Amino acid sequence: MPWAARCNNMRSDKAAGSNVDQDQLLEKFQDVFTDIRERSSVVGRFIDRDLYRVYIATLWSNVVLSPDEVGLEEADLELLHDILITEINDAIGPNETLHTLFKFISGKDGERAMGEARLTQSHKDLLTYFASMILDPEGHKKFMQDIRERQKH
Repeated sequence: MPWAARCNNMRSDKAAGSNVDQDQLLEKFQDVFTDIRERSSVVGRFIDRDLYRVYIATLWSNVVLSPDEVGLEEADLELLHDILITEINDAIGPNETLHTLFKFISGKDGERAMGEARLTQSHKDLLTYFASMILDPEGHKKFMQDIRERQKH
């Protein structure tokens, strides 16, 4: 089933408190998804799955950090998440989620892919930071509390 048709099968209502609907989000991000696929392509329609994961992780991290910079509110992220999962599944296969994507980022293969993509250290740190939040939210909260406590002293 084509990607747009899969998105049409998703809920089309707005998330609670959201200021955009599915169609508006699709319109806003379609060019970004196309660009990511093109940048991740190796030959024709073949996608370098590792590079694609790095780009999608970067997109999600930046949007979550500053949704207002792309005209979104925090309440819009739930619907964007669903659209993003549909895009990921269409591009690199079913059963891929943001959790599996960030698990990849935090592993040796992700580290290698970030190196091959020639990411700056701060870019790698951003993706690693998000991986820790997604993969171990409780551990991340404790880690951040420890940092805040050390900064107080």
